[in-house]
Order: sequence, then C-alpha cells, then structure tokens
Amino acid sequence: MTHPASAVLLGRMMALHPSVIDMSLGRMERLLASLGNPQNALPPVIHIAGTNGKGSTQAMLRAAFRAAGLGVHCYTSPHLVRFHERIVLSDTQISEPALAHVLEATLAANDGGSITYFEATTAAALLAFANAPADVLLLEVGLGGRLDATNVIDAPLLTIITPVDLDHQEYLGPTLTDIATEKAGIMKRGVPCVVGPQKPEAMDVIEAAAARLGVPLLAQSQQWHVWTERGRLIYQDERGLLDLPLPALRGAHQISNAGMAIAALRHLEHDEATIEAALTGAHWPARMQRLGTGPLSDAAPEAELWLDGGHNPAAGLALAAVLADLPARPTWLVTGMLAGKDSLGFLTPLARHAAGMIAVPVAGVDNGHAPETLAQMAQGLGLDAATESSVPDALLRIVAHTPDARVLICGSLYLAGAVLALDPEA
Repeated sequence: MTHPASAVLLGRMMALHPSVIDMSLGRMERLLASLGNPQNALPPVIHIAGTNGKGSTQAMLRAAFRAAGLGVHCYTSPHLVRFHERIVLSDTQISEPALAHVLEATLAANDGGSITYFEATTAAALLAFANAPADVLLLEVGLGGRLDATNVIDAPLLTIITPVDLDHQEYLGPTLTDIATEKAGIMKRGVPCVVGPQKPEAMDVIEAAAARLGVPLLAQSQQWHVWTERGRLIYQDERGLLDLPLPALRGAHQISNAGMAIAALRHLEHDEATIEAALTGAHWPARMQRLGTGPLSDAAPEAELWLDGGHNPAAGLALAAVLADLPARPTWLVTGMLAGKDSLGFLTPLARHAAGMIAVPVAGVDNGHAPETLAQMAQGLGLDAATESSVPDALLRIVAHTPDARVLICGSLYLAGAVLALDPEA
C-alpha cells in the first residue's frame, strides 16, 4: 500500500517527540525562527482557549465570516478522520501537495532537533497560513494556553476563553485555578478577551490576569447575556437586544457558545445578518451529530444514532441535558475513552438517561481505557453494561434486543473519528 507523502512526513515528525512531555515554548520559538517566523505574517488572529466549546464557537465564527464574504483560515486539533482537517485555508481543507510541502519545510528547518509532534505540526500549519491570503485566522489552542504551541501570536485581534473545567490535569495542574491560569495565558496586553460562563474560581483567575494586562473583558453575565425564550435565542449587551434563531448545533450548552461568537462578532462590528449566519450555518462534526445514511445506519435502520466526542465531566453534563430534552426512547451508550480521563465523572450524569452501555476499545491509540473497567464502572452506576470489540458489534448487540433504540456513541474524539471513517456519509 502506498501512503500519501504527508503520512510519511507525519510519521517522521512523530519520531521526534521527546520521551517526556515538557510544556515549553522554547522549542517552538526555535523552530519558528528557523522557518522565518511565519507567525509574524499571519492574517488577523482570533485565539481560542478553554476546556469545552472551543470547536463549536470556532465553527459559528467560521460560518459568520464565510457569510460575510471573508476568507477564513482555521486551525483545530485533533482531527477526526484525516490530518488535513486541522488546517483549513480560506474555508477549504489543505491539499495533500500543500500539506506535504509545509511538513517537508518544517522537518528541514527543525534539522532533527527535539520537538513534539504538536509543536512541529503547528509550526507547519502557521507556515501554511502565512503563505495563503485570508482575512482572519481562527486559531484553536491545543492544550492549556500559556505554554501551548499556538501561543506565539504577540498581538491577536481578539482572544476567547470558553468554559474552563477539569481536564488534562497531568499537564495543566490539579485544580481549576491551575487550569484557568494556563488558559488565561493566551491573553495579550490591551487585546479584548471574550469570556464564556465560568466557575467563580476560574473567573477570579481570568479577571486578575486581565487586570494585570489591561485586557478589556467581554464576559457572559457581565458585559453580555444570552438565553432562550419561546424557541428563540436572545442576546443582550450595552448596544441592545438581538432576537435570533436557535443554533443549528444541538444542546443547551450551545447557547453560551453562540453567545461567545456573538460577543466577538459584535465587538468586530458585524451586522445582524452575519450574526444570524453564525447560528444557522455552523456545522461541527461529532458534536451531538445525528448519523444518517451509511453502513452503521444501514445496520440499524430503526435506531436513532448520535455521535459526540465529549470526554470530560462537563461534557457528560452537557450531553445528559441534551438527552433529557429529546423525546422519550430507550437509550444506550456505546462508550470508549482514553486512560487518564475522569470516566466516572463523564458517565455519572449520562447514566441517569440511559438503560445500558456497551464499552468498546478506542482503536489506534496506545492509551485506551480497558472496556472491562468502563463496563464495571457503568454497572456500579446501575446500568446494564457489557463489552464488545468494536462499535459495529456493539450496535448490533443493542438493536438485536431493542431495534428502535437511541444510541449515543461517545467518550472520545478518537472514537468519534473512527466512527466517521466507518460512516463517511453521516
């Protein structure tokens, strides 16, 4: 089998990964200098950090800017099916030749130096963005913020901090205060920052950092408010009130995500038509996505299939709220997770809305959670639980006894990517 050039180059980058993850900007700064500092030649940047909601907020902004006729670059991670998804140039995934070119250039500039995979691929992405014209770059943080490889933009147009919660404690610190400190590290002196809903200890950290840096905050429940009323989204700030359609993205948590996107667009002086397009035109795979035609759907024609990549306690709460709002139907979870995640915290709110769970391995990763352990955890929460070797096998097991089940496949973006690869027409 012949692999694309980019796959070979990405494999070489993976081999450069230090044996111990050391969050630092030193390696990134060295590599970017060798590449001619492409981070200084980017379109205006909106830098987005947070624990949950980064991707959905970015998707809404992307839809808005596209509707306004602007060229939009986007950077996200991880990818779901193929790496090219991470780098979007003027609203189109990077081509294989263009990706191979920037990866080769980055490897040559690095010259065998110690560098993490994410640092190297982020440097390649910045090179691609610098080489292609656009009006704005939506830049999503990979991990944390302060020492993340994306935090090399001296003067972004705007920063956004979505809700901060516990995740990646092994790298960001054990407490919410520690994690919020890392997220707040993307703020730059004098650059406005849109802030989504936060727990008090996280908000204290963000406000203290903003005061030190002279950052004007545009924070939910302070400078702006968002809520639903009679099937509409209502947004209010000092400029007035907007009566808008509900977001196309499902879930009560998307209301705050929409609020952050609207706050950013209002700050940037976009009109109401552009703001409405942010809500109605956003698409973000594996975020409470209804699976349609494809092999999985064909194998369970009477079932209602949903897919979500959420994997922490806050995501579990958000998904539970979505399930609670759906019409009553026997509900089963198909769950695979990575080791080190708070699996119990994720599953506990979901267990209240499910009859059972089938635990599956997450294919293609070395640090997957043992399905047997997940099943035992689910049983402890009162669920009928078992294991299967794959998502298709789990689905067949469920529909054998409940053909019309609602099935939520969840627990990992890597699992979601594997499902989308199986069901490409979803």
